[in-house]
Amino acid sequence: MSVTVGRRYCLITPCRDEAEYAVRCLESVLRQTLKPAKWIIVDDGSKDDTPRILAEYAAKHDFIEIVTRTDRGRRAVGPGVIDAFYAGYDKVDRSAFEYICKFDLDLDIPPRYFERLVERMEKEPRLGTCSGKPYFEGEDGKLVSEKCGDEMSVGMTKFYRITCFEEIGGFVRQVMWDGIDCHRCRMLGWRAASWDEPELRFVHLRPMGASDRGILTGRMRWGFGQYFMGTGLGYMTASALFRMTTPPYVVGGAAMWWGYVKSMLSRQERFDSPEFRRFLRRYQWDCLVRGKTKATESLDRKQARTFAERQFARH
Repeated sequence: MSVTVGRRYCLITPCRDEAEYAVRCLESVLRQTLKPAKWIIVDDGSKDDTPRILAEYAAKHDFIEIVTRTDRGRRAVGPGVIDAFYAGYDKVDRSAFEYICKFDLDLDIPPRYFERLVERMEKEPRLGTCSGKPYFEGEDGKLVSEKCGDEMSVGMTKFYRITCFEEIGGFVRQVMWDGIDCHRCRMLGWRAASWDEPELRFVHLRPMGASDRGILTGRMRWGFGQYFMGTGLGYMTASALFRMTTPPYVVGGAAMWWGYVKSMLSRQERFDSPEFRRFLRRYQWDCLVRGKTKATESLDRKQARTFAERQFARH
């Protein structure tokens, strides 16, 4: 397999008990017009048919490597997923790739997905991480958007410029790792983005927040994650109200809000960076006042100087 020089990317896929979705996901990657130079799949203790499926594909495709971890006895969303990711990332020769992608095994991506992401990266030097938009299949068979903001790359397919990933310190091993990383990007002058375009829309075979003991538990966990990250109560309330307008209607947003408030009342731990939390709350307040699009555009313009200064210092 030949990959264009300068376009080499490595997928790292933490997975556990994904037999229901694995084949559809594997086939969608194999159909890519720009295939990965390496795909490390970390089986995090699967008890279903996932290991057999992975072994069959690895035997046929030499760019697929399987890493098997010992079963911890349960699915561990957040810290467990990132631990599994790093079990793969630690095996990567970073100098051999321009891009790295944390990529889940419950996705069905369109054929030009990664080609389009690389093109975006090549056109915008400040773009540190990006993705397409996730949709899930509704009961009537129609695709339903998961309503992810344009200022973030989504957690199930985090496509990163390796230099950016290393500068931000990688992923935090806690719930909301996939929000903290994008805000860390902006702190350092990088940009994070996602686009809702036909060639970048993908099917999330397991809807957001439904991977551990049901979707409402997942939404409460998301609320805790927002608290851990440092989100203010006002912004959290506005976000929860918005989520009430998307499936599961009302109760989904309410579960998010209660997960946050419950964490606040019980004084749960928070991300240990006061500077980051101040940066985040200034940005979120600006989002509430001016709207997320204008606030993000303004912050990106402001942080261009930070990016230039860091580039100058690096060279």
